[in-house]
Amino acid sequence: MENCFHCGDECREDSLVFQEKPFCCSGCKTVFEIFENNDLSYYYKLENTPGISPKIQESKYDFLDNAEIAEKLLEFDDGNVKIISFLIPSIHCSSCIWILENLHKLQKGVRSSQVDFPQKKVRISFSAEEISLKSLVLLLSRIGYEPYISLENYESKKENINRSLIYKLGVAGFAFGNIMFLSFPEYFEINEFWLDQFKHIFRWLMFSFSLPVVFYSGSDYFISAFKGLRSRILNIDVPIALGISVLFIRSTAEIIMNTGTGFFDSLSGLVFFLLLGRFFQHKTYAFLSFERDYKSYFPIAVTRIKDDGEQITEEQVQVYKVQKGDRIIIRNEELIPMDAILIKGEARIDYSFVTGEAEAVEKKSGDKLYSGGRQLGGIIEVEALKEVQQSYLTQLWSDEVFKKDKNSGFQSLTNKISKRFTVSVLSVAILSAAFWMFYDPSKALNVFTAVLIIACPCAIALAAPFTLGNLLRIFGKNKLYLKEASVIEQVAKIDTVVFDKTGTITTNKQNSICYDGLELAEEELEMLGGSLRASNHPLSRALYSILDRNSIKTPEVFQEFSGQGIESDYGDKKLKIGSAAFVGNKPVAEGTLEKTSVHVSSNDNYKGCFTFHNSYRNGVEDVFEKLSAGKELIILSGDNEGEKQKLQELLPAGTAMYFNQRPGDKLEFIKKLQQRGKKVMMVGDGLNDAGALAQSDVGIVISENINVFSPACDGILDASMFSKFHEFIRLSSKGISIIHWSFILSLSYNLLGLGFAVTGNLMPVVAAILMPLSSISIVLFTTFSTQQIASGLKTK
Repeated sequence: MENCFHCGDECREDSLVFQEKPFCCSGCKTVFEIFENNDLSYYYKLENTPGISPKIQESKYDFLDNAEIAEKLLEFDDGNVKIISFLIPSIHCSSCIWILENLHKLQKGVRSSQVDFPQKKVRISFSAEEISLKSLVLLLSRIGYEPYISLENYESKKENINRSLIYKLGVAGFAFGNIMFLSFPEYFEINEFWLDQFKHIFRWLMFSFSLPVVFYSGSDYFISAFKGLRSRILNIDVPIALGISVLFIRSTAEIIMNTGTGFFDSLSGLVFFLLLGRFFQHKTYAFLSFERDYKSYFPIAVTRIKDDGEQITEEQVQVYKVQKGDRIIIRNEELIPMDAILIKGEARIDYSFVTGEAEAVEKKSGDKLYSGGRQLGGIIEVEALKEVQQSYLTQLWSDEVFKKDKNSGFQSLTNKISKRFTVSVLSVAILSAAFWMFYDPSKALNVFTAVLIIACPCAIALAAPFTLGNLLRIFGKNKLYLKEASVIEQVAKIDTVVFDKTGTITTNKQNSICYDGLELAEEELEMLGGSLRASNHPLSRALYSILDRNSIKTPEVFQEFSGQGIESDYGDKKLKIGSAAFVGNKPVAEGTLEKTSVHVSSNDNYKGCFTFHNSYRNGVEDVFEKLSAGKELIILSGDNEGEKQKLQELLPAGTAMYFNQRPGDKLEFIKKLQQRGKKVMMVGDGLNDAGALAQSDVGIVISENINVFSPACDGILDASMFSKFHEFIRLSSKGISIIHWSFILSLSYNLLGLGFAVTGNLMPVVAAILMPLSSISIVLFTTFSTQQIASGLKTK
């Protein structure tokens, strides 16, 4: 079977061929022709099958004709030239960048376009006189790069990027290099006339370089230490701030009194390595959002019916302007943004992203519809019961759980040992100074400061950042994207894992299909194949893929009813394919209403139904088996109990299962587990899991496409790597063990250095060697160790 030249998808038997190239659909062929006619065929030379099959619904963007809404989206507007940035989830390769930066060749109204590949954004400058905003969006959609525009864009404010850490690291690195260069003559005690003449200038230069290091680059450590002491907490920044202070004060005193060169090199090196560790730990994934709420899911505008008494018209209004009693039109695949009453039309509402229920619900006139549901079918007219801000879905975000900081009560491993470490160092310093007060008072102050200098916990402070930072990158390469490195520490403490079912351990990309009913005649099967081939509905495509494609009759009359089914005629035969109500009968098998089904009737005689069963992700049995060894496992689903028996056969004995759980029920369930002292990880996929994900100690979202909507969470796992889920948890625990061993290694360096310090023999050159050596060895040890433990984790 051939693959589409444009997008790479498999082509059906009736695929299109143009210029001896196969295309899976007319959309891909049209895009190819557009590029070919505009001298943009180089697009296909950069990458093989780089395109995306376009799916465009022009009425979807009518709201962009509303000047008020458009103004909110624009970054710049001087009347003619306008600038706007779009999130394009489908950006994935060099061909995407090239074509998007050559939009001006497709449309002269585009002045320039620039792609931000890491964030999957394109910034476009265009002339409003030559192309409208709506036309620009439609152009992008037609070539397969549909922008993702949601209510979040309407309210978004310009983000202020904090680069202070990079600036501080740069200042510390610059000063460290220069101070080391100026210190070399002092290290080797070179007796040379000119060096001896200028050594005082060199020392004051080192002092000058150290000032920005202490008061700018190291300022965060002093602030953190002060806040910790004010809260009566001895965090790791207390001994660090103490070490920096002592290094600076003693070094300044030595050059003022001309008794030595001081420890400015060790001071700048200490701050530089600490900031390097912090920078390494602060890895972020700019193209992902871990803080999304309903605004990322809701449309910016809706179509409102306006009745002025003389005529009825339609207008596009911003969703926040919808008032109680307004009549709203909802089209196929559109989301209902507020609670409403169905007035006209046949509604088939998909609540899977809100409640977790896998099956669409049919509603009739007068029924209540809740926000967050998606209409699957024709146009319906609804009457708003509440404003968007007061709807069922938005009220889910009023819970305090969405405002809490998960890290507020979390104490990192490094901070746990800092209290004992600080007390121990101060005790050794005081005892050593007391000893020398009796035997040689002239050395007492020197010994006291030397102990504080050499015992500064630089290496200890680096152990966790470099270990967790390495693991963060390893996880990212294997498609688990964590919000921050501290999440790994929390994952290692988890003792209970709660899984949602629909979309989390099941996949919508694969389904098993079985037929239940009267046997279909050969002619009926041929008609069925021809009818399904003509339909683009996902269920039609899935069912068509299992039929005999060698004997197919193309229907003479074909009509598709959106959201209901297909009707086709061939000779004296009339076939209906679709929902039970559409074909005019009920399923013959008891319980089939609980599963997705396609029903068939021939000449108005009900024949049977094809039932689609949930397919579970590859490796789900192995994942649960491995996790059950040390974790309590729970299934918490908003779906019905239709799959309970299958789950009991599939999962380990003792796995608790709870069904028909609404979003609020899930949140309360997690809360009760935590009240019992459990450390809970919630694994979900949709808005119905948002409260539970926020309440849990760690919330992980499973996503078929990491670039599209996912609720607020601590991490996003690409669904293709679900089979490795238990490995990520194992590696998190191993990472904590590496930090423990790093602490031991660091303490051994401190003990060695203390031998020099307490005897009063700590020379600047010894400190200059020991302190960087301990830091570098910790970096190498953590890097090598994390690579070793992750050697068995391979990307599929």
